[in-house]
Amino acid sequence: MERLQKIIARAGICSRREAEKLILAGKVSVDGKIIRELGAKAELNQKIRVDGKLLTLDAEKIYIMLNKPRGYVSTAKDERGRKTILELIDISERIYPIGRLDLNSEGLILLTNDGELTNALIHPRFEIKKTYRAKISGVLTEEKLDLLRAGIELDDGLTAPAEIYMLDKDLVEITIHEGRNRQVRRMFSAIGCDVKRLRRIKFANLTLDGLKVGKWRELTAEEVAELKGDLT
Repeated sequence: MERLQKIIARAGICSRREAEKLILAGKVSVDGKIIRELGAKAELNQKIRVDGKLLTLDAEKIYIMLNKPRGYVSTAKDERGRKTILELIDISERIYPIGRLDLNSEGLILLTNDGELTNALIHPRFEIKKTYRAKISGVLTEEKLDLLRAGIELDDGLTAPAEIYMLDKDLVEITIHEGRNRQVRRMFSAIGCDVKRLRRIKFANLTLDGLKVGKWRELTAEEVAELKGDLT
């Protein structure tokens, strides 16, 4: 037997965290019985329904890279009616973003129905690197950047050391492996600078080479294998 949230994530319905929310909301049933306990387990041959839809574990796995434009939120749906990145992708299968880019950030974001891979890629244990190019306002000095390279205190704790290169007087390239909310923007704010434009250019082994803003493509089998290899 396995925990329900793990089974739901493996089926590609959503991430494990979102599955837990569905369970607590009473939207998951096993053999007709509504389940509301996060510790509940089930056999794979039992009839598990999510929002009334029977769960299947043999769905084809889909892996997509999108070059996100500014002005789109990185969620499947938005309660405030804002444009979502799923509006840019023309497929019928249900997919979900791996992590997020905020409304005004752009660049590389992955989407999939592989819940297990999603959970692994966002887990801090694997330290998956993400590289951004940031246009900054304010005075940038090597001394300030050294503070970020060493790790800087934010309201939710000390950041891990970042890799930072100054490309121009107001342009930097920064690599981090954490996934805190609006982390890059908050890191620069902590040294008295504002991020005017933020673009993610690399996620693990993947780059945006040849992919125009607003466009998407499926990952190759080799890219998926290399991505999963980063988790071993």
